[in-house]
Amino acid sequence: MLPQKQAEEAIVPNFNETEHEGKEEERDEEHSMLSVKNLLWHGGSAWDAWFSCASNQVAQVLLTLPYSFSQLGLLSGILLQVFYGLMGSWTAYLISVLYIEYRSRKEKENVSFKNHVIQWFEVLDGLLGPYWKAVGLAFNCTFLLFGSVIQLIACASNIYYINDRLDKRTWTYIFGACCATTVFIPSFHNYRIWSFLGLGMTTYTAWYLTIASFTHGQAVGVTHSAPTKLVLYFTGATNILYTFGGHAVTVEIMHAMWKPQKFKYIYLIATLYVFTLTIPSASAVYWAFGDELLNHSNAFSMLPKTRFRDAAVILMLIHQFITFGFACTPLYFVWEKVIGMHDTKSICLRALARLPVVIPIWFLAIIFPFFGPINSAVGALLVSFTVYIIPSLAHMLTYRKASARQNAAEKPPIFLPSWTAMYVINSFIVVWVLVIGFGFGGWASMTNFVKQVDTFGLFAKCYQCKPPTPPVAPAPHH
Repeated sequence: MLPQKQAEEAIVPNFNETEHEGKEEERDEEHSMLSVKNLLWHGGSAWDAWFSCASNQVAQVLLTLPYSFSQLGLLSGILLQVFYGLMGSWTAYLISVLYIEYRSRKEKENVSFKNHVIQWFEVLDGLLGPYWKAVGLAFNCTFLLFGSVIQLIACASNIYYINDRLDKRTWTYIFGACCATTVFIPSFHNYRIWSFLGLGMTTYTAWYLTIASFTHGQAVGVTHSAPTKLVLYFTGATNILYTFGGHAVTVEIMHAMWKPQKFKYIYLIATLYVFTLTIPSASAVYWAFGDELLNHSNAFSMLPKTRFRDAAVILMLIHQFITFGFACTPLYFVWEKVIGMHDTKSICLRALARLPVVIPIWFLAIIFPFFGPINSAVGALLVSFTVYIIPSLAHMLTYRKASARQNAAEKPPIFLPSWTAMYVINSFIVVWVLVIGFGFGGWASMTNFVKQVDTFGLFAKCYQCKPPTPPVAPAPHH
C-alpha cells in the first residue's frame, strides 16, 4: 500500500459525505474477510469506537485501583467508581454533541476536512472562540502529555516484576524507545486490531487479579481500616476521577468513525463493561491484602510470581504500549499542525516529524517515576478540567441562546428531554469537580506527591523497589 493512500485513508471526509462513505465502507467491510489489510487496519465502525473507548479507559490504572481502595475503603471505592463512571459517560456524551454541532456548522460553510483530523480545541474555537481554544489546547495537551508519561512509568513498574536485574529507570529508557514506534500509526482509524487486543489483554489481567487474590486468600493479620485520613481519602478519590476521565481523545475517535452520529452512547456502554473489570479486581485484591496496599501502588507486587502473573504482566506491557499511542496520537496531530506537516501524505515523513513529541514524555517519566501517586495528581489538576469542567461549561455556553437550542444539531437525549435538566446536571458537575476533584483532590494528591518526592527524590532509580538483600557474611574459621 502506498504511503500516500495510507495517509489519505486514515482521515474521514466531510460530514456531508459521512453517510455515503459509511455505506460504502460498511459494504466493503462485508468483503473484508478476503483482505487482511481491511480486517486489521481499517477501523471506523461503532464497534471499533467501542473497543477504542473501553481499551483506552482502563489500562495501567487497573493496577492502582486496589491502592485507591486501601485509601478509600471498599464501599467508597465501589460507589465512587460508579459515580465517576456515569459522570464521565455524561461528559463524553456532551463532547460528542459539541463535535457534531461544530461539524454541522462547518458543513454549512462548505469547509472540507479532507486530510485533516478535527480535535477538541478546534471544536471549542469554532463554537466559543479563540480564548476557549487556548484553554482547551493547554489542558488537553498537558493531560495527554502526562497520560503518556504515566503509561511509560507503568511499563517500567510492571516489567520489574518479571526481571528485576535492571532497575525501573533503566526499563524506562528501554520502553521509551519502544513506545516511540507509535509515530508510525497514522490515526485512530488504524487502531482496529490494537484496540481489540488491548481490551482482551486488560480483561485477562483484571480476572487474573480477581482469581489470584481469592486463591491466595487473606494475608496473615490483614486489616481493612480505610478510610483513616482525609488526605488519603481524597487522593484515592482523584485516582478514580482519573480512571473514568480517559475521554480526552473522544473527538479524535469520533472523527475516525464512518458515522460519528452513532458515538453518543458508546462511551457509556464501554464504561459499563469496564465496571466488570475494575470493581471485582480492586475489591478482591483489597480483600486479600488490605492496608498493606498503602505501600504498594502496583497490585502485581502483592501477588506471588507464577506463570499466570508473568502472562498478565506481559499482556499489560503490550496494552500500555497501545494506550501510549492512544494518548500520544492527538499530541502528534497538534505538533503536525504547528509545524505544517499535518497534510503531508508520506507516513514516514510524518513519523519523523512526530519524534520530538516523545522526548519530553521520556524525560518526565524519568523525573517523576511515582506510579500511583502521579495518577491522582494528574486527575485532580488536569482531568478535572479537561474532561469534566470544560465540556460541561462549553455545552452550557454553546446553547445559552434560545436560537442555538432551537437549531441544535443534536437535541437533548430521550431519557432527559429537557434543556433545563441538562443545565442542572452540567452545573452540578462543574461545582462538584471544581470543589471536590480539583479543590480537595488537588490538595490531597499534591500533598501525597510531595511526600513521594521527599521520600524517594526526583529521578528515583527504583521507586518502591525492595532493598537488596545484604550478602551473608561467611562464618569465621576457628
